Amino acid sequence: MARNTYQSRLNQLEEDVLYLSELTAERVRFALDALEDKDERKAQEVIEGDREINRIYLDLEQDCIDLLALQQPVAGDLRFIAASFKIITDLERIGDLATNLAQYAIDAENDVYAEVDIRRIGDAALDMVDQAMDAYETEDTDLCHSVAERDDNLDTMCDNASQSIVRDLMNGDDFEGDGDLEPETALVDVRRLLLTVRDLERIGDHAVNVAARTLYMIDNDDSLLF
Repeated sequence: MARNTYQSRLNQLEEDVLYLSELTAERVRFALDALEDKDERKAQEVIEGDREINRIYLDLEQDCIDLLALQQPVAGDLRFIAASFKIITDLERIGDLATNLAQYAIDAENDVYAEVDIRRIGDAALDMVDQAMDAYETEDTDLCHSVAERDDNLDTMCDNASQSIVRDLMNGDDFEGDGDLEPETALVDVRRLLLTVRDLERIGDHAVNVAARTLYMIDNDDSLLF
């Protein structure tokens, strides 16, 4: 493979990874909108769009394999391809989590525990993903470390939300909405809310993974990988 063609394929790989990140972030935002507005149409759009994310992921996976097999890259190019290979896996999983959130929006029958600001938690997780991908695009090591540091704050937000839900449930406090809900129905709604918080926390974890792989790509620094 000619060197200029090889470099062109590396550049295209980066552009395609960035496109996948934009697409998955959009899906998460749509899912958050669906949760907030109880918009079943938008939720269904997210679920149906997961097939496109999976297709792009598989195409990029094959691109990475081809570059590794045909060119046998070394040093920086090797780290770039390997990091991109790992990053697209995290992005695909973020897409799966967006699908989960959309399904929760469809399944939701009642407004429960309005004090838990799902949108605020979701926006914080998405900001981490955006920052991690900015680090990948600009090769900014400071941004990589910033994403990892912000994960503690997201974890605290999620822990506080989950603990509040469980504590009030055990204390018998009423949830927002119909006060005459059957206990079994209320428990289903609470479980869905806890799963929503958990999946948002996982989106943040994937953002940290992207930042860690990016830091390794830039500086051969594995300090965020463990």
